[in-house]
Amino acid sequence: MTPAALLDFFLLSALWGASFLFMRVAAVEFGALPAAAGRVMVAALFLLPLLALRGLVPELRRHWKKSLLVGVLNSGVPFACYTFALLVITTGLAAILNATVPLFGAVVAWLWLKDRPAGSRVLGLVIGFAGVALLAWDKASFKPGAAGIAPAWAVLACLLATLCYGISASFAKRYLSGVPPLVTATGSQVGASLALLLPALWWRPDHNPSLQAWLALVALGVACTGLAYILYFRLIETAGPARALAVTFVVPVFALGYGAVLLGETVSPGMAACGAVIVLGTALSTGLIRLGK
Repeated sequence: MTPAALLDFFLLSALWGASFLFMRVAAVEFGALPAAAGRVMVAALFLLPLLALRGLVPELRRHWKKSLLVGVLNSGVPFACYTFALLVITTGLAAILNATVPLFGAVVAWLWLKDRPAGSRVLGLVIGFAGVALLAWDKASFKPGAAGIAPAWAVLACLLATLCYGISASFAKRYLSGVPPLVTATGSQVGASLALLLPALWWRPDHNPSLQAWLALVALGVACTGLAYILYFRLIETAGPARALAVTFVVPVFALGYGAVLLGETVSPGMAACGAVIVLGTALSTGLIRLGK
């Protein structure tokens, strides 16, 4: 990659790694659904003026139904799942589970788009999901823990989020190919905002969140969602989708570092080992690493 693309790559990894920290801070005071709704609403308000400046509003009108739907799958449900899960599990564990996105994407593309993986990619799927099983086994208890939520439900919520990412990727590939990335990004945040508005109002906090929580929410919307989308789609254009996809491997490193330094979270050897297995399986399943010819 060019130096500019490398800068985008690591900046995007740092931003998405920080999103788990900010989601944790916001969710504790706002609650899971209001925090998720606030994130996408701030992102939509950030992206809409950019869309207007680029003269792409007519494009959004042309593709609004599919853009809004992909927003529910790609932002609304996943963000709600992660803010719920982060009330219980660490930011590092959530980020490692997030690295399974390409695994679910490969499976969905196989079943829906008939994009059948072969050779080392199938082996990668097996290895990756084995890593997920090992990582989740330690959190398999359905006994309520922190915030009255069982750790197993938090892990399942993260996996549901990654499954939604996989479905939305195939949906976008099939129905939104050729649509300008900024249009898809903006429409998706508007769609997620509409989907989460009423649930967020129903479960709104009964107290005024602190300034720290509000700043975390703004950082989530502007930096970790709005700006990150721009970097991500620019990286696809300059470095290709395969290298852009590799961001998911680096995100857990940043998330684990932020959690350890700022939240005092610990990383067990077992968690690190399972994370390495997941990353290896994901790299094989996406073709970033190939065995043989």
